[in-house]
Amino acid sequence: MRYFNPTRRFPVADGSGPYDIVVLGGGSGGYACALRAAELGKTVVLIEKDKIGGTCLHRGCIPTKALLHSAEVADETRESETYGVKARFEGIDVPAVHAFKDKIVTRAWKGVQGLLKSKGITIVEGEGRLVGPNRIAVGSDVYEGRNIVLATGSAPRSLPGLDIDGERIITSEHALKLDRVPGSVIVLGGGVIGVEFASVWRSFGAEVTVVEGLPHLLPLEEESSSKLLERAFRRRGIKQELGVFFESVKTTDTGVVVTLANGKTLEAELLLVAVGRGAVSSGLGLEEVGVAVERGTVTVNEFCQTSVPGVYAVGDLIPTLQLAHAGFAEGILVAEHIAGLNPVPIDYDGVPRITYSDPEVASVGITSAQARERGHEIVEFTYDLAGNPKSQILQTQGAVKIISEKDGPVLGVHMVGRRIGELVTEGQLIYNWEALPSEVAQLIHAHPTQSEAVGEAMLALAGKPLHVHN
Repeated sequence: MRYFNPTRRFPVADGSGPYDIVVLGGGSGGYACALRAAELGKTVVLIEKDKIGGTCLHRGCIPTKALLHSAEVADETRESETYGVKARFEGIDVPAVHAFKDKIVTRAWKGVQGLLKSKGITIVEGEGRLVGPNRIAVGSDVYEGRNIVLATGSAPRSLPGLDIDGERIITSEHALKLDRVPGSVIVLGGGVIGVEFASVWRSFGAEVTVVEGLPHLLPLEEESSSKLLERAFRRRGIKQELGVFFESVKTTDTGVVVTLANGKTLEAELLLVAVGRGAVSSGLGLEEVGVAVERGTVTVNEFCQTSVPGVYAVGDLIPTLQLAHAGFAEGILVAEHIAGLNPVPIDYDGVPRITYSDPEVASVGITSAQARERGHEIVEFTYDLAGNPKSQILQTQGAVKIISEKDGPVLGVHMVGRRIGELVTEGQLIYNWEALPSEVAQLIHAHPTQSEAVGEAMLALAGKPLHVHN
């Protein structure tokens, strides 16, 4: 098994209080910690100033994926004759799209609330602040706990001098409530958030341009995956300005004019600022109590312990992957650590990552560049989805790339294609169990499925390729 290399160790508090754990923040990391702790017999109070579920449920993962599904239906309706089905695309009913999205969110929100209550977790509505190493104040009320878990999440970032007005210059949170399909949009930022909204709006009929200062979209992914996405976006008519930074923006009566660092100007109805999310750490009393904070994020060790004994931090508040499932894992890790179960720290390389655009980009493990930087001698194989019958049925293009240590285990699995994200779980098992390509090659993948692409790549790496041109 791979596991996180411990770098810092802090002592556990021996405090006292009416609760075993006080959790500040009811997003993915916070409520997962509360649930697991309650299962382990701990008394828990969960403090949330907004809605239980946090960014992921209300302003991130779930609502954006609902929009992306509506976008997929729109595209398939337009392309229906390709499949021998006659259908007519009449447009996007924006209120109905929001109704679909909101129904999904509301159902999940009610479900989480019911689950928390069924476990006997006390839920407090209000804005909390750390006022001691084992105390959180909410207004005039103070909640004491033997352990404190900080899970205050993140908020959209902007750039210096770039003011968000919520009308012409918006964030992803504004975009989720937009009452129309914009005629044209400039998306500032080619990371996950920017790419997903670019995909949605293009499917809905908008003219879209993505501006990214680094050389590729999704710059943290395997470069070949980024290039496949860029090619697919060009085919879809999504324009890209890559390797050039934003300079300035001015609003007009009809929209925005964006100037890039190379002097080029772009005009559109809206500017979506998607340059990442920053931890919500200010005004919480962290520094006053002695919690170490660096560049806005809370410093923790491999068990999510802060510099103050008995105070933990999870989720977007700490400098780990800003993913809901990483937050779930961190919350569970903290609850089990407090309970004395000696949990294994998280290997963040082994956490799956998916961008739900069309096509999807999914990965787990490390990139080829990272592997070389870490001193691995690697072998790689890329299986083109053109050879996969199920991919052809879905009318998608892309590839599965496997990176393996020479005569050793798989180090990375990188995939691009429609619905390809569903395959990342197999990749996660392969990576985290340190499987050899020859071992995976013995497994029989169902035919016809897209998962065969993983099997074909493993067969090739094992020296016995099947549906592969040599």
